[in-house]
Amino acid sequence: MAPTKKRRKGKKRGTQGGRIDTKARGGRPRSREEAKARARSKRGSAAPRRGDAPPTWRSSVTRGLIAAVIFFVLLILLFKRPVGVAAAFGGFMLAFYIPAGYYIDMAMWRRRERARIRAREQQ
Repeated sequence: MAPTKKRRKGKKRGTQGGRIDTKARGGRPRSREEAKARARSKRGSAAPRRGDAPPTWRSSVTRGLIAAVIFFVLLILLFKRPVGVAAAFGGFMLAFYIPAGYYIDMAMWRRRERARIRAREQQ
């Protein structure tokens, strides 16, 4: 018996959980220019890199706390200093690391920002 002619069905785009992706999926780019345009648009909409955001005091405090704790532990374990002396040095390092880290990060961010602006102007 000859098989009946069946109409070919399109690919089902749903997930196993039953959710169907509503975002329109584009087909293959028609030309090289279209492919380049798509790649550029995807690159621009990506999440910003870490260095793109200006530094914050919160990140400086976090980094300073981590550095001060490591310094405190090293003073106690490696250099065999009393806990009081290690805590005093740790507190000093915390007070030093927080503003130093913030201003160094700010200087580096401004430098990257100037380079980014220069690159944008040259395009």
